[in-house]
Amino acid sequence: MRIGIIGVGAIGGVVGGLLTKAGRDVTLIDQWPEHVEVMKTKGLRLSGTCGDHQIPVNALHIHELQTVEQPFDAVFVSVKSYDTEWATSLGLRYLAPNGCIVDFQNGMNDERVAAVAGRERTLGCVITIGAGLVAAGHAMRTDRAAVGFKVGELDGKETDRAKTLVAIMNDVAPAKLTTNLMGERWSKLAVNCMANPLAGLSGLGSAEVRTLPEPSRIAVQIVAECVTVARASGYEVEPIYGLDPQRFVDAAGGKGAGALLADMSASAKFLAGGRPSLLQDVIKGRRTEIEYLNGWVAGQGRKVGVPTPVNDAVVKLVTSFGVGKLEPDPKNLEPLLAMLPR
Repeated sequence: MRIGIIGVGAIGGVVGGLLTKAGRDVTLIDQWPEHVEVMKTKGLRLSGTCGDHQIPVNALHIHELQTVEQPFDAVFVSVKSYDTEWATSLGLRYLAPNGCIVDFQNGMNDERVAAVAGRERTLGCVITIGAGLVAAGHAMRTDRAAVGFKVGELDGKETDRAKTLVAIMNDVAPAKLTTNLMGERWSKLAVNCMANPLAGLSGLGSAEVRTLPEPSRIAVQIVAECVTVARASGYEVEPIYGLDPQRFVDAAGGKGAGALLADMSASAKFLAGGRPSLLQDVIKGRRTEIEYLNGWVAGQGRKVGVPTPVNDAVVKLVTSFGVGKLEPDPKNLEPLLAMLPR
């Protein structure tokens, strides 16, 4: 299978590098010129929990895609949510007639990908590994390698192409086929909605936002709203950090909060000091995906009549600083802490 990855950031880099190392036919396509040039001349360096590797890779600048003559069997769209449509359209141009576009992103973008590529050519992949882009030509894996990928069709069917992608992704990390793609998406969205903005606002890492008392209490309220909106929208959320989603709803109402917080803290053992992607964007002065995470939950809540006051406040707080102007500090969490029940 010929694979193209559009967006060679943290996740795209780790996945593309390890698939290449495993002998897969992979082309890495990115819009950061320096990053691509380093990969072309020196290869892609991987570090962290996947080990240290310097991997010769096939890397292209976006404008060099026009030199590709043999189409891809699968194109992974691994860009930020706000770049979904153009990246999907670009990948579609170089896709084989029976090929598929793989939504390989955070957020709930499957239908946006399908709107461009067609549902019959769209496949979903939920990512649960952690990674960071250290520098041009250098990506680092930050989880403990106990998690991986959930691959699924939009209609929940078990297909040969989904099974094939599961086998491929097992070269990177444990992968499985899911017949509840949207339930897995909602589970990952809940994680992103709690970890990303809380880290971006405070500067705390992935483990800290689920172990320290203040951010973890906010996180419970965020997740409870996510689960409630998902259920009102007709979806059943898969376990979050391996925990029953109902526990977050109960804890937000004051039932079993202490035990849940303890279990959330225990789940941090699978992390290795990583930084959620929104914090990485804040540090680099980049636009965040907040509108496609907490903002998306709030929007869905309005559609189904479920209030999402904490997610609303998170979006307002993050966007209030403006692009590139947010200085991470735990004090930034104080307005959210003030909203919590006493």
